[in-house]
Amino acid sequence: MFKLGNRKSYWQVSETLVDLRRTQKYGKSVTLPAQPQEVIFDLEHTAVIVIDMQNDFCTPGGWLDSIGVDTSPLLNPVSRLNRLMPELRKAGVPVIWVNWGNREDRMNVPPSVLHVYNSDGRGNGIGDPLPGNGSKVLEKGSWGTAIVDGLDSSPDDIYVDKYRMSGFWDTPLDSILRNLNIQTVLFAGVNLDQCVMHTLQDAACLGYDGILLEDCSATSSPDFCIEATLYNIKQCYGFVTDSTWLVQELSGGATPIESNTSEELASLEG
Repeated sequence: MFKLGNRKSYWQVSETLVDLRRTQKYGKSVTLPAQPQEVIFDLEHTAVIVIDMQNDFCTPGGWLDSIGVDTSPLLNPVSRLNRLMPELRKAGVPVIWVNWGNREDRMNVPPSVLHVYNSDGRGNGIGDPLPGNGSKVLEKGSWGTAIVDGLDSSPDDIYVDKYRMSGFWDTPLDSILRNLNIQTVLFAGVNLDQCVMHTLQDAACLGYDGILLEDCSATSSPDFCIEATLYNIKQCYGFVTDSTWLVQELSGGATPIESNTSEELASLEG
């Protein structure tokens, strides 16, 4: 029999038979401290989505840096993601990178989105060349849309271009998750209060179980934006936890790494 599909959801076919049954693999349950409650989920039906860890947002010389934003906090998730990603891959958890990657002609990007990045029409907005290196802002294939150097990505990971704050609008992300038979989504990346939040919120509305990895997320926004985002996720859309717990669970007792999660979550460590 020949398998049609992916390793998590496939038919088995031959010249005379098509087996439509999806074989239920043995799942591995993981229990993590989280807010507002402890969570248990199945790794077999889990994916991680890392959002916008790309040069235009995080790297000196990128778009945010060019307009005077302090981008140094946006690189904080790198070491934590680098510790987590290999463990997730070994456990068979799909790693999905969702990054801005606009069309050169910007034909699917409305004025409301263009305005966010060039409010008076005189700045460097989506598709405009950066003054330092000429990279076109958030345009697919540009230096600015590349994943930051030193971040653990693999050719076998899944890559999705997005064109809005949310990774679900006008993209195949929902189809990919459903084809992988995903129920629970771990969220990481930047900016926590913007693209990460919007994608997580849409995931919840589509029926996915959303868990924010707080220490693997960051923002250049003021602290009150972080507080409001964490409040809203815990109140309305999902759960908040720390990747340290997941690394320990997957690696069988790895040494905890430095965490920047909220005080009440850290208090659960004991």
